[in-house]
Amino acid sequence: MEPTTSGSPVGMEYIDAKNFAGRRGDHPMAPTYVPQPIDTTALPLPEDLDELLEQLAANTHDVWAVLRISQGWRFGPTRNDGVKEHPCLIPYDRLPESEKDYDRATVREILKAILSLGYRITR
Repeated sequence: MEPTTSGSPVGMEYIDAKNFAGRRGDHPMAPTYVPQPIDTTALPLPEDLDELLEQLAANTHDVWAVLRISQGWRFGPTRNDGVKEHPCLIPYDRLPESEKDYDRATVREILKAILSLGYRITR
């Protein structure tokens, strides 16, 4: 998972399906794959899962960071793919809110998908 540096969180609530579908065939080698995630738009995430969401968002960031570091990436003030530097290779609690929002949106969709599939999340 790659946090954005645009400040724009990515989650199902932020995806414009019409624009996505229009870009599918822009490249002659583009596959015909059309993602069909579980529709969770009508399912609010219960507030009692907020703490879990935040813990899992931090874990998601750490999983991403471990992968990047294992690939030779290190912290740098700006993203530079050529020298493998990334400004988000810092602890989750030091990330800007815009970057945390990326991880939160990913986890929120996973939690909502779990609930929409009929599972319960209990402590």
